[in-house]
Amino acid sequence: MNSPQAILHLSSSSLISFLFYGLAIICLISATVSASYGGNETDYHALLSFKSKITHDPYKVLTSWNHSFHFCDWSGISCGKRHKRVTVLRLVSQGLEGSLSPHVGNLSFLRKLSLPNNNFQGTIPHELGRLSRLCHLYLSRNKFSGVIPTNLSGCSNLEDLWLNLNELTGSIPKEMSLLSKLVVLYIGYNSLEGSLSPNVGNLSFLQELDLSNNSFQGTIPHELGRLYRLRGLYLYDNKFSGVIPTNLSGCSNLEDLWLNLNELTGSIPKEMSLLSKLARLVIEYNKLTGGIPPFLGNITSMEVFSATRNPLGGSIPDTLGLWKSLTEFHSGGCNLYGSIPHSIFNLSLLVNFSLAGNHLTGSLPSELGNQLPNLEWLQLWGNELTGVLPPSLSNCSKLLILEMANNSFSGKLTIDFSKLRDIKSIRLQNNNFHGREETDDMSFIDSLKNCTKLVDLGLLNCNLIGVLPISIGNLSYQLSFLNLGYNHLFGSLPSSIGSLVGLTTLSLENNRFKGNIPTSVGKLHKLQALGLDRNHFSGPIPDAIGNLSLLNKLYLYSNKLEDHIPSSLGNCTKLNELYLTDNRLTGKIPKQILQLPSLTIFLDLSHNSLYGSIPSEIKDLKMLSSLALSYNNLSGTITSLGECISLTYLNLSGNIFEGIIPSSLSSLGGLEVLDISQNKLSGKVPQFLENWHSLEYLNLSFNDFEGEVPSVGVFANASAFSVLGNNRLCGGLVTLELPKCKEMGSKKKRFPLFILIILIAPTLLIVLYCVYLLCTKKRNSQQSQSSGSERFMQVSYSQLLKATDGFSATNLIGEGAFSCVYKGILDSDDDKFVAIKVLRLQNRGAHKSFLAECEAWRNIRHRNLLKIVTSCSSVDFQGNDFKALVYEFMPNGSVHDWLHLSANKSKLNLLQRINILKDVATALDYLHNRCQTTIVHGDLKPSNILLDADMVAHVGDFGLARLLGTGLHQNSSTGVKGTIGYAPPEYGLGSEMTSIGDVYSFGILLLEVMTGKRPTDDMFSDGLSLHKFAYMALPDQVIDVIDDDAIELQSMEANANKMEEFLVAIIKIGVSCSVDSPPQRMKTETVVTELQRILDDLQKI
Repeated sequence: MNSPQAILHLSSSSLISFLFYGLAIICLISATVSASYGGNETDYHALLSFKSKITHDPYKVLTSWNHSFHFCDWSGISCGKRHKRVTVLRLVSQGLEGSLSPHVGNLSFLRKLSLPNNNFQGTIPHELGRLSRLCHLYLSRNKFSGVIPTNLSGCSNLEDLWLNLNELTGSIPKEMSLLSKLVVLYIGYNSLEGSLSPNVGNLSFLQELDLSNNSFQGTIPHELGRLYRLRGLYLYDNKFSGVIPTNLSGCSNLEDLWLNLNELTGSIPKEMSLLSKLARLVIEYNKLTGGIPPFLGNITSMEVFSATRNPLGGSIPDTLGLWKSLTEFHSGGCNLYGSIPHSIFNLSLLVNFSLAGNHLTGSLPSELGNQLPNLEWLQLWGNELTGVLPPSLSNCSKLLILEMANNSFSGKLTIDFSKLRDIKSIRLQNNNFHGREETDDMSFIDSLKNCTKLVDLGLLNCNLIGVLPISIGNLSYQLSFLNLGYNHLFGSLPSSIGSLVGLTTLSLENNRFKGNIPTSVGKLHKLQALGLDRNHFSGPIPDAIGNLSLLNKLYLYSNKLEDHIPSSLGNCTKLNELYLTDNRLTGKIPKQILQLPSLTIFLDLSHNSLYGSIPSEIKDLKMLSSLALSYNNLSGTITSLGECISLTYLNLSGNIFEGIIPSSLSSLGGLEVLDISQNKLSGKVPQFLENWHSLEYLNLSFNDFEGEVPSVGVFANASAFSVLGNNRLCGGLVTLELPKCKEMGSKKKRFPLFILIILIAPTLLIVLYCVYLLCTKKRNSQQSQSSGSERFMQVSYSQLLKATDGFSATNLIGEGAFSCVYKGILDSDDDKFVAIKVLRLQNRGAHKSFLAECEAWRNIRHRNLLKIVTSCSSVDFQGNDFKALVYEFMPNGSVHDWLHLSANKSKLNLLQRINILKDVATALDYLHNRCQTTIVHGDLKPSNILLDADMVAHVGDFGLARLLGTGLHQNSSTGVKGTIGYAPPEYGLGSEMTSIGDVYSFGILLLEVMTGKRPTDDMFSDGLSLHKFAYMALPDQVIDVIDDDAIELQSMEANANKMEEFLVAIIKIGVSCSVDSPPQRMKTETVVTELQRILDDLQKI
């Protein structure tokens, strides 16, 4: 048995052992923890700090960063095997948001920090400069801001520094040049600025340098030439200026040189040819000159060359054919001229070939498509290339883009597009693809059905003649843009057009389409712009157009559309431009289109036959900029327009609006043009009109306004406004020659004078009347002696007033700058109609025009001149001077009306047109060569050629006439010489009017009569005139420019060739008469002879 002492001793020993072993276990655990974290607790806490700065972790990549795992096992972390220190922190494209913790600078063993393509914000911590072992720093594609930390230079082992695609500012720290081991430096796509330090040349190990898309400026330092290891230099999209450094040739390993989008000047240095490994040279969008040097051909490693948009000049060197590895050649907009060297077409690896916007000439080789089988982009638009577009292009089966627009290619389009299955864009506009002796140029459309990826088809102004085939509906569902405008397409528009459901733009303007607009266009639900203007479409506007809810531009003007404007257009809720002018539309303006808030740019309903008042809903168009309702039959007041407060252009002329100009219109203070002429408006000229500072032109003419014309604002410039034909106006500028306004003085002061006038006036009137009778008797006696056997009947103002029903608007048949012409019946002339020309004596030059015309008519008589009946020189009932000429009435109106007014259902046939031209030429020959004194007409145009009951032409309106060899022209000169478009160019240079000037006007008149086109048509711009339009058609395409109505009304099936010869002969006369050089114009007697010969031959077939 153990003693108690022994038991006690045993218990004490056990307790000590227990404590010892417990302490040993604790030490062991502590040692284990020390082995795990020990000296790297810094790393552990640094990583926890990194995590704490992350505000959003969409992919939960940091969920493993907790106490359950050793930090070396956390996502994105790699540690060294020996010391278990963090060597790599890599979290790429994880969508992390937040800032970068400065404690990352405590990861002293870190060799790679890779956080690209996240959403880190804030500044880059300068503590990163403590990471002396760091070799790779990737922070690209984040939102880091602020400056690049200067103490990154402490990362002395750094090889890769990627800071591109952030929001960094400031300049490159000069300390960056201390990173002597740097191999890659990417800091592009930031907002850095300043100049590039020459010290960058010290980074001798650098292989890639990317500073692109910043705002660096100054010159490119020549010290870059010391970087012989450099393979890629990317300085594009900055503001570098000066020349390309010659000693870049020292970068002997350079493969990529991108200097585009800067402000570099000078020429490409010849030392560039020493870069024997250069594969990609991109220098586009600079200011380089000196041409493409031939020595570049020595760099046979070239794969990509782009010099687009430099004013290089010169021609393309043949030596570039040595670039056998070339895949991309871009030199558009470089002012290059000459032909494309044939050696270029031997570069069989070429994929992208663009020389657009130069002055290149010559033709393309017929085998182009076989020589360049890998082509995907071919852009030669905007040059002066000629010849046929090679059919071999069909063999470029990889072609995606074909852009050959704005050249002078000719001949029928014979490319077989069915082989180009991947093509997306075909732009060939502004060429001449009419095949000679071909009846239809549109057969190529059939081959496009296999082009299932086609998005863009542009054939504007290609002189295409023919019918648009039904197969147009077989084109790609992806087709978004279709432009066939300004061609000669005729026939109906096939309903299959509705199958092109991908269309956003459909432009068919300025062709010869006729018939109804197919309702199938309502299926084009993606359509945003529809242009069918300047065709011969007839019938109603389809209601189905209202289905086009995305439509924002609708052009239907200058057709023959009839019936009402469909209210369904109100469903086009994105419409901002609507042009329906110059049609035959009737009915009232539908209120639905006036309730479109999207209608903000232009609403043009002019030149139709719309009637009724302007709907009150017009007030909803508060954002509309331009409104044209002119030349309809609209009536009522114009009060409701006052709420269209955004209007800058408003034309209501040629209607029957009445009432006053309402004060509500004062809110239209932004108007630049206001034309309310030729209505029945009355009242005073509102004062607010003179306060509109933006108003550039105001036309109030031919209404019934009264009172004083203001003299300030727009009224201070006589050329900026018109108040003609308002006989009750007074005052205003002196040049208006309006009567003075009566002063409203005190009755008490003027009363005695008033009584005196009453007493004296009757006696004075009797005396004046006696004097008037004596003078009249004497003048009649003189006229009788001077005119021999021929006398003109005498007419008074009151007779003419009665004959014209008070000069009423219903009797008004024409008007010009100096006169209005009324139809009337003189009682003393057996109830025959006469034409009464009333001079607007308030217009400057009108009186002299009257004298000129009287003098001309006193000397001439001819069957093709308008016959004068008498004249009247008197005063009206208000005591104002009154002068008028009375002519024989011409029941068939003017040639202008027959050619251009849609109201004329009948049209002139070819024989009638030639007869009219012969009549006019005969009259001119008489005036120029058969009169005792040569007479120059001075204003020959279709509106001055009138037709009698037998369609015989009579030349009238001698208001600008000049008698050569007399002094009359000195007295009758008005400062105006002819009409724009018809007056010869020498008149614009100050020359006097001559008979050869009349010949020019006749030439333009002839071309207008034969083509149906006014010389002032919109199509005649940018150097194209009516003369040039006709000249270009000679001799083989004359039939294309002849007015359709003349051809349709004249059977041309029999003797078609003979008929075409006649047309060519007639157009040649017009062209010869209208040349710019006066001595080269045809004589009038020759014109008469030629036209008579053509008429005689024409009547034989």
